Amino acid sequence: MNSYRASLLWFAPFDGVAAQALYEQDGLLVVGPDAQGRQVVQAIGAWATLAPVYAHVPVTHFPGRIIAPGFVDLHVHFPQTNVIGSPASGLLPWLENYTFPEEKRFESPEYSAQAASFFIAELLRNGVTTALTFATSHAQSVDALFAEAQTQKMRMITGLCLMDRHAPADLLNRASPDGKFDAAEHSVLESEALINKWHGIDRLGYAITPRFAPTSTDAQMQGAGDLAARYPDVWIQSHVAENKDEIAWARQLFPKSRSYLATYADFGLMRERAVYAHCIHFDDDDRALMRDTGAAAAVSPTSNLFLGSGFFDYAGADRVGFQYGLASDVGGGTSFSPFHTMLGAYYVGREGQTKQGLSLSPQALWWQHTAGAARALGLGGQAGAAAVGNLLPGCEADFVVLNPQATPLLARKTAIASNLDELLFAMIVLGDDRLIEKTVISQAI
Repeated sequence: MNSYRASLLWFAPFDGVAAQALYEQDGLLVVGPDAQGRQVVQAIGAWATLAPVYAHVPVTHFPGRIIAPGFVDLHVHFPQTNVIGSPASGLLPWLENYTFPEEKRFESPEYSAQAASFFIAELLRNGVTTALTFATSHAQSVDALFAEAQTQKMRMITGLCLMDRHAPADLLNRASPDGKFDAAEHSVLESEALINKWHGIDRLGYAITPRFAPTSTDAQMQGAGDLAARYPDVWIQSHVAENKDEIAWARQLFPKSRSYLATYADFGLMRERAVYAHCIHFDDDDRALMRDTGAAAAVSPTSNLFLGSGFFDYAGADRVGFQYGLASDVGGGTSFSPFHTMLGAYYVGREGQTKQGLSLSPQALWWQHTAGAARALGLGGQAGAAAVGNLLPGCEADFVVLNPQATPLLARKTAIASNLDELLFAMIVLGDDRLIEKTVISQAI
């Protein structure tokens, strides 16, 4: 058992309406094994209250620092680290000119392994301790990412990218070498083999991953849906309603579906643990479909602003009531830093689809990238599942140590914060990787 003394930030159990951050200026976080041997939070609260109770437990003191939950990135592309900051006129040209050429390189196991090492180091350096991640259409890219995450004891969810049409030939899923199975069938078999190899091992989870509906045939989409039915505890991830040209293309390819989003439902790909990136151009029927199936949106503000895709409608999502959380979407997204993502979400709220705009509270922004994103993933602790993204007792003890004096301007601003919202907002607006002094993975304690 270990304990940590610092200022503490965490979240009250979600009441279904608003996120409530909790803050203890001089606090104690106690970490120890649960019945399954996982390192989890045993207690959290005021130092004066808890120190006498846990006097026998070694304590590490971080004076002037804040301990907060590790961040949860709800949508990020492992193969696109080198694609950050590539200029393009929009989503589809960006894919063709930068993303697809880079992803071809992941056919090499050696390239995949070194990219995975850098990618996970960058996530951890920025305080991200759980991620739902795209790999490529090469099984070796999935193996490399899982292997590195396992080495770092990180909670990682990823899967083979499914696409059997409308992409460069050397990125498409391939038929089996013996010719018994076409590309659609073989990609599902490869996915199932990867599920059996990795899913549920240590802190790893598998995600069935159609890239987006236009790059999968009906046969591949149906195969993915059948696979999801056979493995109800794995995740599903894809993209939807990001760009108007993409939507028009999807409607041409799947004319029988009510909408682009409904295409996924028609193939059995919408349920709890299904996360769809972007979800910008929705109507209320789409929002109700998200709510009724338990699917969640990965809101990717820096990517949407960078590619000119549009604004996530926070007011519409809250009015109808479906789950969402924040995501970097590297490499369309412009930073691994959760602080940049939270600030981008604030901009999107201010400039979004409501006439007056929204002023998203600092507590709500921070919750969307921690406990809220974990809840959207089904990792909020319900039904006996592991809880991440928070520091309530029983949560896996992934946390970050923040230094609010990391830069001269940040130190100046946080010193005059008169309440919690001012402190959190100063870090959101002025923070970057320098604010993360240390990232602690629970199972490495």
